[in-house]
Amino acid sequence: MDLVVFLPLILIMGLFMFFASRRQKKAMQATIDLHESLQIGDRIHTTSGLEGTITGITDDSVDLEIAPGVVTTWMKLAVRDKIEPETDEDEDYEDFEDIDDEESTATEITESPNKKD
Repeated sequence: MDLVVFLPLILIMGLFMFFASRRQKKAMQATIDLHESLQIGDRIHTTSGLEGTITGITDDSVDLEIAPGVVTTWMKLAVRDKIEPETDEDEDYEDFEDIDDEESTATEITESPNKKD
């Protein structure tokens, strides 16, 4: 009789532990995939917030150039994520290409208002 009372609690705890371990396995696999995909030249963040460019890779460590000519060695476990190249600047530049030169009033702005003809 007492076991029947605790059965729902045990079932809920079991489901919670199952889903928690599943989430942890997914996160661990994502980290392993990241570490296996690292290549020389990649820009990365470390877990401490440092940004750097990978200049060398071994099984357990990466060499990061954190400033021109300054290379430090880090454990691969310290790599948090890759910095993807930004394409927003390219898209912003394309917006300026749509402006017609005929509509430009730049010459009107640069002319002096006190100029006598």
